[in-house]
Amino acid sequence: MARTPVRLIVLAALLAAAPAALPVQPAAAQTAPVAVEQSAPVAAQGAPAAAQGAPDVPMQISWEVRNRFRLFREERDFLLHTDGAHGRSILASEQALELQSDGRGWARNTVNRLCIDLLGRVSEPCTRDNIKESYLTPTEHPVTLRLTGQVPVGATCAWTLDDGDGPRLSTFDCAEPVNFRARYGRPTVASVEVSSGPDAPQRVATEVMVRDFFIAGLGDSIASGEGNPDRPIALSDEGFCFRFYLSSASAQYYRPSRAGYKGGRACEAPDTVQNWQRQSALWFNSACHRSLYSYQTRTALALAVQHPHIAVTYLPLACTGATIADGLFGSQRARECPPTKAGARCSGTVSAQLAELREAVSAAKRRQPERSLDLVLLSVGANDINFSGLVADVIVDTSTERALFRRSGVLGSVDDSRAAMARDLPQGFAKLREALKPLVGDMSRVVYVSYANPTLAEGGAPCPGGRAGFDIHPSFNARPQRLANVSDYVQNEFLPQLKALALCQSGILCRDPAADRMTFVDAHQAAFANHGFCARAPTDPEFDQACFSATGESFDPDIVAAASQPMLCGRSAGEYRAYLPRARWIRDANDSYFAAMTYPGGLPASSQPTDIHDATWGVLSAVYGGAVHPSAEGHAAMADAALPAVASVLQLDAVESGVSPEPVAR
Repeated sequence: MARTPVRLIVLAALLAAAPAALPVQPAAAQTAPVAVEQSAPVAAQGAPAAAQGAPDVPMQISWEVRNRFRLFREERDFLLHTDGAHGRSILASEQALELQSDGRGWARNTVNRLCIDLLGRVSEPCTRDNIKESYLTPTEHPVTLRLTGQVPVGATCAWTLDDGDGPRLSTFDCAEPVNFRARYGRPTVASVEVSSGPDAPQRVATEVMVRDFFIAGLGDSIASGEGNPDRPIALSDEGFCFRFYLSSASAQYYRPSRAGYKGGRACEAPDTVQNWQRQSALWFNSACHRSLYSYQTRTALALAVQHPHIAVTYLPLACTGATIADGLFGSQRARECPPTKAGARCSGTVSAQLAELREAVSAAKRRQPERSLDLVLLSVGANDINFSGLVADVIVDTSTERALFRRSGVLGSVDDSRAAMARDLPQGFAKLREALKPLVGDMSRVVYVSYANPTLAEGGAPCPGGRAGFDIHPSFNARPQRLANVSDYVQNEFLPQLKALALCQSGILCRDPAADRMTFVDAHQAAFANHGFCARAPTDPEFDQACFSATGESFDPDIVAAASQPMLCGRSAGEYRAYLPRARWIRDANDSYFAAMTYPGGLPASSQPTDIHDATWGVLSAVYGGAVHPSAEGHAAMADAALPAVASVLQLDAVESGVSPEPVAR
């Protein structure tokens, strides 16, 4: 609604005064098109700015926040995504960036330029674009102003900015954009007097008010981005030896080795974990396998990309392996330890996510009492019903491994999972609600994004099973009947129960159902029905088609030949690209090994492999890096489903508030 601020009337008089030198600078040239809103009337968010001098477009001030996804320290990383958006969905943008990077992934360099370090610690302060800022409590935001519309060629602009501490004046050619730093939580009135030849000066004004949203991500491996290391592992065309369980020394098999590894590759030549770890994949948090490709990060990033008048302060806390009890409320075991100098000790545990979130919110409020948590992205529950045990039961096929894994509790069953779902999940969700309410106030600000069924393809039918995609380990074989049983359970029991838990439906007891409902997202599930782990297409990467056998015969069983070339296709495993468009949006075991090949450094000492060639390491290296988890494309599709819900909760789906552009009367 238009209003007549006294501040603008005062500014009109100030414009007639003699100009003074001010810290307002012309903006550097931008390679990316600027997404801004028109000033009068206010346009929909993300609308492109009118070109200078465009006919029939009133002269107006347009503005945007620069590098507004505050996790990124350098604007070039944010511009990569604004350049790639151009009206595309998050999925289409991801696919374009995958092709642009030749499948190596856009995050491989960005991961070293974040305001959160590789141990998960927030950098306070964080130096962003050469300016030190408090990450959790920003005091300023970088803003670019432009005069657009019917601007006379060669006109001179006398700019005035006033945030309540007195006007600042500066004069530039009207073709020059202007940079300044807007005060957090305070409107800045931007006014410009446009002079051109003998014509009377024209004046235009708008109000700049940046909304900084504090968003946290909580949950398990689906929330953290498991399966998608920010910098995938590099593989060589040479083989690396693993042993079988309970077998003689001659019972061995070879799979691709890590590129750059100079140690012993034969089973008879053991080496240290430290040497092996030097060529590890890189995650922006190894202990939790947090990835920039996660749907939570992509949703928060897309929010910033699409809405030029906001900033997003994003706190990722989700952790692979988390349950409600162990992960959200209590500490949990680390997924792996980051590569460190030889002899450095790995703690092996990760702090409780809710405790970390409370600490971050309290720290922010101490510095800015009005600072609050605006939204929580959440996915949790799969580990509570032992979904990984169900996966193990489906894919582990040989009798020796099944007996060992059943004895150690690795294999799960649908009956046990069903019992846990009825016994533990309702209580866990009730406890989680009570913990989140003081942090968010309104439970609709908790956006629960459900899982997708990873076992579906060809119109929603269960994958047929077999060794295809799972022949990275000799004991793996997705048995069709076990697979169909798990798929049916997930589709018809687990996913509906999660929806009922989030929305207080179907007999789920909530203290106040109307106030306790979370915002629930499952729109992506229909799309995943054609993109399960078994999906294949002629458009899949050429390496996949040539080297990943549809019959599960990808690797040479001859250990002599495989020692130097384990791929039956005769090509180097180093040609595999983790980040290329594929029909499958779910990582299979082959993908997990080829992208991450994780060594379980976070396991207790009693569970550690005896050496890097032993059978335990062989199994874990095939699944511990994200088998049966969404790929970057899958996470992008989930983010596309989550984004409208997030924008609605934050009231960004109509018009950004805080924008009140008004012309100043001449």
